[in-house]
Amino acid sequence: MDTLTRMRAFIDVVEAEGFSAAARKTGRSKALLSKYVRELEDDLGALLLNRTTRQFSLTEAGQIYHRRAADILLEVDNLADSVRANNTDLRGKLRISVPRTFIDAPVGQSLIDFAAGHQEISLEIVAEDRFVDLVEEGYDVALRITRLEDSAMIARKLADFSTLICASPAWLETLDTPLKSPSDLSHVPFLVDTNPRSHGSVRFQNPEDGTIYSVPIRGPVTVNSPIATMRGALSGLGVAILPDFIARQAIADGRLISLFEEHLPPHSGIYAIYPHRRYLPTKVRSFVDYLTKWFRENDCDGTQEH
Repeated sequence: MDTLTRMRAFIDVVEAEGFSAAARKTGRSKALLSKYVRELEDDLGALLLNRTTRQFSLTEAGQIYHRRAADILLEVDNLADSVRANNTDLRGKLRISVPRTFIDAPVGQSLIDFAAGHQEISLEIVAEDRFVDLVEEGYDVALRITRLEDSAMIARKLADFSTLICASPAWLETLDTPLKSPSDLSHVPFLVDTNPRSHGSVRFQNPEDGTIYSVPIRGPVTVNSPIATMRGALSGLGVAILPDFIARQAIADGRLISLFEEHLPPHSGIYAIYPHRRYLPTKVRSFVDYLTKWFRENDCDGTQEH
């Protein structure tokens, strides 16, 4: 039995002025309270109470212990109340890790919208293109664009995500030989985004049998920014591999054309990752719920928790 439990039993007995009264007040048996106090005395090596059949009194050691123990328990209770309030209040600091691709794209507006609607929360957004260790580095949530793998973390899917192969209509018209299959892409210049792990090739899936294969790519420009590669494609420098949420508007406007979509692998996803589901702080749950709703209302889907 832990020391705090024994200490609390001792305080209950003293403040109720007896074991029987303390038992009625706390709902514990007189025998159990007596056991806790005796164990506390054994642990301290000091007698705290002078017991008789009709009354009891504090020893000198008991008086000293009672004063200090009451202060300690009050501090413990205040600390517990403070933590509970922090865990349930929609306020405080929220530290989030996001990819630069996300924050620089139109979907980055979701974070600004959350901040605007929850000004009692201090939002610290750290944009970097690596998988942070949430626990070791002190993050509350990480947003990740990935194909979900086994993880000890909790993952909430916010939306589907896919990459698109894009080029400008004007550039496509300059080709001597039209692009007829994904393998033809190995012979044309690319604007290469170096953020993906396998940026030297493009993965495709055979629509007939589902087999995955890669096509090597090369290009006059390599840069760790999908925004820059899109600008290069719009300027007629070649083909770009772009996240759908970055390329969508340019495709809708006719400034870019999406190539070989039927050969692209299945969607991966945009996920909110956090360390624990149990005792999840209200500010974290509210943030994840807000993003889920934001993506749904902006024609994105995905609300599964893993």
